[in-house]
Amino acid sequence: MMSSSTSTVPQDEPKRVVFDDPHGAAGNMQEAEVTRVRTLRGAWRWTLIVATAATILLCINQQFSLRLFVGYTQLNTEYFYLLIALMLPFTFLIFPGTGRAPLDRVPWYDLVLFVVTFAAAIILMVNVRKAAEAGWEFGGAPNTVIAAGLVMWVMLMEALRRTGGWSLLLSVLPFTVYPLFAEARWLGPFRGTQSTLEQATAYHVLSGESLLGIPIQAFADTVIGFLVFGTALMMTGAGKFFINLAFALCGTFRGGAAKVCIFASGLLGMMSGSIISNVLTAGTMTIPVMKKSGFRASYAAAIEACASTGAVLAPPVMGATAFVIAQFLNVSYADVALAAIIPAVLYYVGLFMQVDAYAARHKLKGIPRAELPRIMDTIKDGWYYVFVIALLIVMLLYFKRESHAPFYATALLLVLNQFFSKDTRWTFATIGKFLEVNGRTFVELVGILAGCGLLIGAFSMTGVVSSLANDLLHIAGDNAFLLLGMCALTSLILGLGLTTTACYIFLAILVAPALEKLGLNRMAVHMFIFYWGMLSSITPPVAIASFAAAGIAGSPAMKTGWESMWVGSIIYFLPFFFVLNPALVLQGSSPYLAGLGLMGLAAFGTLFICGGIQGYQPFVGDLRGTGSLEWPIRVLLVIGGFVVATPGGGIMPLSQMQVTLLGLGILLPTILIALLLVRRPPVMPDGLRVL
Repeated sequence: MMSSSTSTVPQDEPKRVVFDDPHGAAGNMQEAEVTRVRTLRGAWRWTLIVATAATILLCINQQFSLRLFVGYTQLNTEYFYLLIALMLPFTFLIFPGTGRAPLDRVPWYDLVLFVVTFAAAIILMVNVRKAAEAGWEFGGAPNTVIAAGLVMWVMLMEALRRTGGWSLLLSVLPFTVYPLFAEARWLGPFRGTQSTLEQATAYHVLSGESLLGIPIQAFADTVIGFLVFGTALMMTGAGKFFINLAFALCGTFRGGAAKVCIFASGLLGMMSGSIISNVLTAGTMTIPVMKKSGFRASYAAAIEACASTGAVLAPPVMGATAFVIAQFLNVSYADVALAAIIPAVLYYVGLFMQVDAYAARHKLKGIPRAELPRIMDTIKDGWYYVFVIALLIVMLLYFKRESHAPFYATALLLVLNQFFSKDTRWTFATIGKFLEVNGRTFVELVGILAGCGLLIGAFSMTGVVSSLANDLLHIAGDNAFLLLGMCALTSLILGLGLTTTACYIFLAILVAPALEKLGLNRMAVHMFIFYWGMLSSITPPVAIASFAAAGIAGSPAMKTGWESMWVGSIIYFLPFFFVLNPALVLQGSSPYLAGLGLMGLAAFGTLFICGGIQGYQPFVGDLRGTGSLEWPIRVLLVIGGFVVATPGGGIMPLSQMQVTLLGLGILLPTILIALLLVRRPPVMPDGLRVL
C-alpha cells in the first residue's frame, strides 16, 4: 500500500513515505451493497464496453442537444428506454442469481434473461411515442405492449433482488402490486383506487410517474455525467493526490493518522459519492497507519466507516440519492449541493473533534514530519485537480449547468492529465477499463433506480399519498417533534433493509408530505429523510460501511458497528437541527448570514458534546481527573453542548437567545467544576496536597 519515494535525498535525511494510488488502474468505484459480482471477459466484456460508450454518447447527445439522430428528435421517454435497454440486461450477467452460481462463466439462464429484458425494453421503446400520443398508460394499449410490460415488471423485480438483495425485493415488490388490491378493507389508511393487471402494467411501464419516473430521470439527466467524472478523477490518480495531501496537512497533529483518515475520506468522498468505494480505497491506506499510531483496530475501522459515510453527504459530487432529491423537489442539483454544505461541514468538524479528544485522552501523537509527503511536492504533482474541481463548482453554482458541468470537467481533466502526468497518462487499454468500470456502476444503479421507480408509480396510481399524510398528522396530533421522531425511527428501520436511495424514495412518498403540511421547509424535510435513511451504513445490525472497514482492520464486525455509532453520534441529531431552522440548509430569509451563525453555535456545542463522549474536554483536560464526578460531568457536557447547538425559534418554544443561555447555564458551572477538579494539586501519600 505504501512505497518509498524514489527521489534522491541526503543520507542523513529519513526516507519519506509516498502513498500510492488506492484505486489503481482499475478505478474501484463500487456502488454495490452486493459484493459477489461476476467479472465479464472476452466478447461479453466488449459488449459491456460498447453499451457503456453508447450510453454516455446518448447522454451527451440528449444534454447538449447535438441531434446525432439526423432528421429525428428523440423523446425523453425514448431516451430513457434506450438507456434501460443498454444497461438493465447486463444485471443478469454481472450479478449472479444465487450464491452457488458460477463467477467464471455466464450460465445459459442468465443469457436468456439478458435477451428477454433487452427485447422487452426495445418493444417498449418503439411504442412509447405512440403511447404518449394515444394515452395508453390509462388504457387501450395493445396486447404486445402489455406483454412486454409484464416481462419488464418481472425482470425489474429480479434485477432488484440481484443488486439489492432479498430485503430490497421484499420491501418493494408488495408495493408495486399493491394497486391490484388497493380497495381491500384490511389496508386501512392505505386504501386507494384499485387497478386491473392490464391498467397497472400500462401505467408502470408507459407513464412518466413509475418506471420512467423520478429515479430514472435523475440517472439519465445528471447521475451519468457525475459518475463519469468521478471514475475519470480516480483513474487519473486523484486518489493518490488526495491521500498524500491529507497526510501532508494533518499527519503531524495529535492522532494525526485518524485526522488524515477523516480529511482524505472526505476529499475522496466529495468526488466519488460512494460509501463502500471510500472504505475499500482510503481505508486500505489509513486504517493500517492508524493502528500503527496506537488506535485500537475497531476504533480505527469505526473512524474510517464514519468518514466514508460522509461521501454521500459532501458536495459537489454526492451519492445518487442527492440527484433523486433534486428531481423530487423540482430544483437544480446545485440547490441540493448548496443545502448540503453546512451539514457536511458540521459532520466532519464533529468527527475531527471526536478524534482529537480521543487522541488527547489516550496520549496519541502524530506522525513525524520526516515520514510524511511534502506539501509542495504533493501540490506540484496534482495541481491540475484543483482547476478541474474549481471548474465543476463554478459551473454548478454560478452557471447552474449541472447536466453539463461534469462533462466539461471530465474533458478538462483528461486533457490536463495527458499533458502533465506521465504516470497516469491514458492509453486505449485505460479507456476500455474506464468504460468497463462505468458500465458496471451504471448497470447496478439502473437495476435499483428503475425498480424503485415502480414504488412512485404504485402510490401515484392509487392516490393514497394525500390521505396518508392526513392520517399521519392525526396520529401525531399535529406535533412536529413526534412526527419527526416517528419519521426518524421509520427511516432508520427501513434503511436497515434498503439501499439509501430506496429508503429515501419510500419516505419521500409516504412521510415527507405530512411533514411539509406542518409548515416545515421542503428541502430540510427531504434532507432529514436522506440523512436518517443513510445512517444504516454505520448502524448495526447492517452497518455495511463498518463491516467493510472491520474486514480491513481485522476487528470484530459488530464491535466496529457499535464503535461507529459512538464516533459518528453527531449525525444522529444533526438532521433535527436543520429541520428546526432551515438556515442550516441555506433556506429561508437571509440564509447565508443566519446559516453561518447557527453553524458557529452548532460547532461550539459539538466541542462539548465530543468532550463529554470521549472524556477529554479541550481547555480543561482529561476528565478522569475529576474522580467520582467524571460521568456526571461528561453527561452534563453532552446535554449542555446539545442545548447550545440546538437552533431556537420556529417550532421550538424558546427563542435562539433563550436556548443559548440555557445551554451556557448548564455548561459554565460544569466546566468550572471540572477545571477545579482536574487542576487541583495531586494528593501525597500522607494526605497532603502538593502546592
